[in-house]
Amino acid sequence: MQNNVLRGSLRASRVAWVALCAVGLAGAAFAERVNIWPEGKMPDAQDHQIAAMTNEKEKGKSPYLDWRPAPEKPNGGCMILISGGAYECCCDVGLVEMWERKFTAIGFQCVNFVYRTPRPKGLPIHQSAWEDGQRAVRMVRSEAAKRGFDPEKIGTMSMSAGSHLATLLATSALTPAYERIDELDDVPCHINWAITGAIAYAVTDGIGIPNTRNGQAVDAKLDSIFKFDEKTAPMCMFHGSADEYSPMASTLVYRELRKRKIPAELHLFADRHHGFWGQDGKGDKAAAYDNWFDRAHEFLTQMGFLGELAPEEDLMQRYAKDFHDPAKYAKEELWPAGRIPDFQEKQNIPYLEWYIPANLTTKSIQIIYSGGAYNGNGPDGFEVAPARRFLNEKGMAVVTMKYRTPRPAAPLAKHTTAWQDLQRCIRIVRSKAAAKGLDPNRIGIMGSSAGGHLTLMGVTSSQSRSYWNIDDIDKIPCNVQWGVGIYPAYSLTDGVDELNTTGGNDDSARLVPEFAFDPATCPMVFIHGDSDGWAAMNSVKAWEQMRRMGIASDLHTLCKRNHCFQRMASPGTGSYTWLGRIWEFMNHKGINR
Repeated sequence: MQNNVLRGSLRASRVAWVALCAVGLAGAAFAERVNIWPEGKMPDAQDHQIAAMTNEKEKGKSPYLDWRPAPEKPNGGCMILISGGAYECCCDVGLVEMWERKFTAIGFQCVNFVYRTPRPKGLPIHQSAWEDGQRAVRMVRSEAAKRGFDPEKIGTMSMSAGSHLATLLATSALTPAYERIDELDDVPCHINWAITGAIAYAVTDGIGIPNTRNGQAVDAKLDSIFKFDEKTAPMCMFHGSADEYSPMASTLVYRELRKRKIPAELHLFADRHHGFWGQDGKGDKAAAYDNWFDRAHEFLTQMGFLGELAPEEDLMQRYAKDFHDPAKYAKEELWPAGRIPDFQEKQNIPYLEWYIPANLTTKSIQIIYSGGAYNGNGPDGFEVAPARRFLNEKGMAVVTMKYRTPRPAAPLAKHTTAWQDLQRCIRIVRSKAAAKGLDPNRIGIMGSSAGGHLTLMGVTSSQSRSYWNIDDIDKIPCNVQWGVGIYPAYSLTDGVDELNTTGGNDDSARLVPEFAFDPATCPMVFIHGDSDGWAAMNSVKAWEQMRRMGIASDLHTLCKRNHCFQRMASPGTGSYTWLGRIWEFMNHKGINR
């Protein structure tokens, strides 16, 4: 009974989206429709099942491929479009139409794949769709020469239950879904990439229903139907943090891909529900889907599926111009002379600098500092200066900080003096914000690598004292309203002082104990290279912990990219546009108001 109610709830929630989207495909001229199975050969045929998009007036019984018109400028790839619909229907009419339009424009041969629904009786909910899917991929591959695309450049774009199916196709091609019926079944059924939106039903507390325990209970595991065999494809996954079909499905799939060193991207969005609409059921869905497509395009570019990458460009040269008002620039030391806590002769004197643009568009303040393994840091290099200039150009005030390095002597932890400097910096900024026309209650912090670890300290542990008060400034709170973590290092127990020895993938790799995750913990946006030796799981596991606390954050991993992914990057990739993810997060969270 409970399952039926939950399934009914899903259908109801998707009806509204179908009503908005039920245009396009019905009126489009089909290039060619081809049934997948020979007559009388369809496995596990059941009388109650049909194969049709929800806007089709006549509902056929046979699953099919609709080959869309060929692109004007082919890129040699083929995109299989897979609707969601809870395995009860194929309802994403508008999405499929949008995908077709966008992917055809960049040179893909598109084909809409329509599988059998509603769910089969007496079989797993995905079984008939999986059979149809493997047969469809074989048919698409067999058509490659005729239609002018590479048989090893076939991928999928999908949503919800369609993404569950796409994940099966991407990870389990060597497991036959049905017995051979003819020579077409000798053609391989693996795909070469999968781009998934809101994978449903992949975690064991939500097989066929929304996740009953948010996909994050200790006994909630990735479903064993996903085999992750030798033909497993690279994936690019999108999920909303507030999705009742838990984003843990995507993070758990991502973890399995990383274990096998299969390139992958994970894009998680704060406050987004199933279908990517906002927390209030509203929000700009079109903008959310455009964002999805843009990130997918960058993934395909970085993977080389769209041709050779453009030459990489130096970030410092791209952001060489300053946008602050020189008259408002100020530099000051963090501590009064002789009052630096845990002073050590070998360390530099810490300071902050104010960079305020002439035309403020927001009263928010971003504090930025670099990494450097806690052995060195500087505010003028590629981890700080470009972000400062980017935000100044947008109209946001920036404070840069140079904290104490190298690492303090034992028994102090490697980050102790830097943490003291950060807490002091936040207090000084808050104390002087109003006089500079800024908001003392809209302060964010941003750091890279060791600076990313330091950001997590500032975000999660502001109620923990790092030093004893030395003056009245230290009576001011040092909590912040947001954080930006760029490839944070040292965040998991398998990489406390070094590269992550297990890649952060094992359950034994836990978040380090210095992160208190106290009640003042605030939202973050994380950006991390997928191939980083200071593993992307540093960011993923921190994101997961924040979600457990009800703190909605963004996360973006970038395929094939290592530490310092942004220093040199190719146009058209996520490593080139990464600063835009920070600005989008700020806009979505209302930081820039």
